[in-house]
Amino acid sequence: MKGLIVGLANDQSLAWGCASALHNQGATLALTYLNDKARPHVEPLAQAVEAPIFLPLDVTRPEEVDAMFDAIATEWGNLDFLLHSIAFAPKEDLQGRVLDSSGAGFSTAMDVSCHSLIRLAARAAPLMKNGGSILTMSFYGSEKVIPGYGIMGPVKAALEASVRYLAAELGPSGVRVNALSTGPVRTRAASGLSHFDDLMAKAAETAPMHQLVTIEQVGEMAAFLLSPRAPTITGQTIYVDAGYNVSGKNPPRCG
Repeated sequence: MKGLIVGLANDQSLAWGCASALHNQGATLALTYLNDKARPHVEPLAQAVEAPIFLPLDVTRPEEVDAMFDAIATEWGNLDFLLHSIAFAPKEDLQGRVLDSSGAGFSTAMDVSCHSLIRLAARAAPLMKNGGSILTMSFYGSEKVIPGYGIMGPVKAALEASVRYLAAELGPSGVRVNALSTGPVRTRAASGLSHFDDLMAKAAETAPMHQLVTIEQVGEMAAFLLSPRAPTITGQTIYVDAGYNVSGKNPPRCG
C-alpha cells in the first residue's frame, strides 16, 4: 500500500501513531511537514519510516497541495490511502465561548480543519485507481458539549458530516471515507484547548475502561480502516476512546 499522511507534527501526534502502525504493516508513506519550523521535528520521523516522499504542506497554500500530488503522481502513479489529521483555530477563538467567536476565526477553523479534507479528497480520489480509503480524525465534542472544546465542536460536527457526504459521492468509485473519534490525547494541537488537563482527567474517570487511549492504539485502528481488510466500512465515525462516548457523565459546562 502507498499512502499520504497529512498532519504529522512530532512523535506525540496521532498521525505518528498511525504512520508507525502503517509502516509496520508494510505501507509506503508520503509524509508532510507544515513549515521550516516544524521540519526538524518531523524529518527524523520520516527517516524512521523510510518515507520516499517528504514535502512541506500547508493546506491553505494551493501551490504546496499541487506539489505534493504532482510528486505522488510522478513517483507512484497511484495512491491507496489518505490520512487527514489536521485541525487549527486561532487561540482567542479556540479558548473563548462559541458565542464570542469571530467570523474570521471560525472561517479559519472550518477551512483548515474541515474543508481541507474535501480539497485533499478531491485530489487523492483520482489517484485511487483501484479504490482506496480516506480517514480523518474527530472527537466526541462534535456530538456533545465538552467544556473547553469551543468552536472545534461545531467544526468537528461539520467534518463528520463531510465524511458521510464524501463517502456517498466516492463510494461508486470504490473509495471509502471514515472518521476516527478518539478519546482525548495529549497532542500539540490539543494543548491549545482550555481546561485540557481537566478534560483528560474526566475522560479517564468516566470512560468504562477507566483509561485514556494512546497514539499507538489509535494507529492500529487507523491502519485497519485504511487497509483492504475493511472493504465495506465507509461513511462511519468510529470511536477509539475506551468507551468515553457512552459514559453519559460529562455535563455541559462552558464559559
